[in-house]
Amino acid sequence: MPVPSSLPPPPSGHQPYFVGDHPALDLLNTVARPEGVTVDFWQSDADVERWLEQAGYGAGASGGTARYARGELLAEARRLREAVRALVEQRKAGRRGDPAVLNEFLREASSYAQLAWARGAAPHLVWTYASTAPRARLAPLAEQAAELLVEGDFALVRRCEHPDCILWFYDRTKSHKRRWCSMAVCGNRHKVAEFRRRQQA
Repeated sequence: MPVPSSLPPPPSGHQPYFVGDHPALDLLNTVARPEGVTVDFWQSDADVERWLEQAGYGAGASGGTARYARGELLAEARRLREAVRALVEQRKAGRRGDPAVLNEFLREASSYAQLAWARGAAPHLVWTYASTAPRARLAPLAEQAAELLVEGDFALVRRCEHPDCILWFYDRTKSHKRRWCSMAVCGNRHKVAEFRRRQQA
């Protein structure tokens, strides 16, 4: 699904969806259709930064304070998102995709590991990215997208079956029969529609 370059913001009170069970799919789901209108949860640099924090890509992943022109992070994040969207759709359809844009972001992924060991906690690795440029800020997401495209089981990468929904997910259920982005949202909408159909019949 090609996404227009400028979409309206979501209705008040709506938050980005983290239902994809993979960071690259949650990235695609920053464009959604919560009330029948396609919206973009990213309207500013601050929206992108907030989403990155919620997704677990905190500011601590960069080597220092991020410095970029106003709107630059937003533009690069949208560019990465739509490149990944095209690649996921092409991979799902069994067609070859052009990885040029994704590779631009991957080239910025110069990183090194640091051991963190807080008092009372187990040691763990923290990845630090050498650059604070927008592409480097988004490089961990690009790495996740590349990993999905190479190693993902695309029989389990699906779009929600509800006709009004455009969200993607990775079906990690034991039976691999997941149909909806969320049972609480689209699964319930389907149940209500089926109930009304039976009542009318």
